[in-house]
Amino acid sequence: MGLIARTLEGQGIPTLSLSCARSITEAVNPPRAAFLDFPLGRTAGPPGDKRLQRRILLDALAVLETAARPGAIQPLPHPWPGGHAWKTQRRQPGRKAAAPKDERTTRLDSPQYQTREDEAAAAACAAAGNCPGCVFPPKSLAA
Repeated sequence: MGLIARTLEGQGIPTLSLSCARSITEAVNPPRAAFLDFPLGRTAGPPGDKRLQRRILLDALAVLETAARPGAIQPLPHPWPGGHAWKTQRRQPGRKAAAPKDERTTRLDSPQYQTREDEAAAAACAAAGNCPGCVFPPKSLAA
């Protein structure tokens, strides 16, 4: 979403990303973002909680108006109803477990290639100027 947001911003359309995955938001670096410490998939709050969803929307729009620094992530002040218990529960109802260890690979804001051949092919395509999907130029071309 950060790529789309930056493209829209480049066309003069202000954007705001609403996120409940801070590490991902930091990695994609959107122009503006509001963060809620909510379960994934519940960024706007619990289903059916129209009052909280409206407050989140209004607060997010305020961030759109007041964000002072590009790339800043503004936390919103809304706690998840019921506290942080969702962080220690598995997706299976009634089962509790310790918070799972984060074993994801490090998220980077530059392209990653499986092989050197893949990187060389992407560089050749970008150098030829015929790769509409190449958003980040290879490091060798960026300098």
